[in-house]
Amino acid sequence: MDPTYAPESIYNLIPSNWKEPPQPPRYRSIFRTAVKEDMQKCKAAMKTMGPPKVEVPSPKDFLKKHSKEKTLPPKKKFERGKSKKPSVPSRTDHPVMGVQSEKNFISTNAADAIMGVAKKPKPIYVDKRTGDRHDLETSGLVPKYINKKDYGVTPEYICKRNEEVRNAQEEYDNYIREKLRKAAMKKLSDAEREGVLQGLKKNWEEVHKEFQSLSVFIDSLPKKIRKQRLEGEMRQLEHDISVLEKHKIIYIANNSGKGYFGEKNKTDLFLLELRISRFLYQDKKEERIVAQHLTSLSQ
Repeated sequence: MDPTYAPESIYNLIPSNWKEPPQPPRYRSIFRTAVKEDMQKCKAAMKTMGPPKVEVPSPKDFLKKHSKEKTLPPKKKFERGKSKKPSVPSRTDHPVMGVQSEKNFISTNAADAIMGVAKKPKPIYVDKRTGDRHDLETSGLVPKYINKKDYGVTPEYICKRNEEVRNAQEEYDNYIREKLRKAAMKKLSDAEREGVLQGLKKNWEEVHKEFQSLSVFIDSLPKKIRKQRLEGEMRQLEHDISVLEKHKIIYIANNSGKGYFGEKNKTDLFLLELRISRFLYQDKKEERIVAQHLTSLSQ
């Protein structure tokens, strides 16, 4: 049985007077008093609504006329600190008379003219027959600047700049020389040339043998393609063999020489495509061949 309900009874059917349960007490925070004290501490005049609690001025202390003007100090009599200038002589005062100098100005002037250094005339030049005169010093006709000590001397900043340019040029030349040295062409020796030639001939024999083993009647597309491929390989090998037999001196670039010189037993795998160009040295008049591309190695 649920304890919250009364047990069932026939008397519970009789209506009874219902009493309203009392309301719980109103909630009040425990910090209410502390908050009120803090609010009272922070309050001051002119910071809350309502008249401020300040002292009211008296009605007898009203604003009067000229009450805010500044009062000047009392006047004092002016007294001159320094003495005045001497007064103007009167009519009765007479100057001292009869004072004469014993200096002979004529002889003094003559001595100064005789002993003095003559004044040099200002240099001028006349550019017209009518006599138009101009200053010679500022005209540029007098060699003024070539007589200076530093005339014709290269300034220090130009020497420094030339030195920097010279160093940069030397570094660039060294860089180019090193690049050319690394990319210099290598001359093919007679033994290597003979080995490559034998390898080409061996490849040609193998391709020729494979070509001879073809059927006489070409009736399908794969057979036709195979025949064309073998003919192209034989034609290329014959061209390379003729080039090597014709030219005795051959140069090979370093960038392509890595794939050219392999092991001795793999000489028949190289030089399937050899593109060459011819040039003459003017001093030796010797024809040379430059190998530019060695790729497409056969497997």
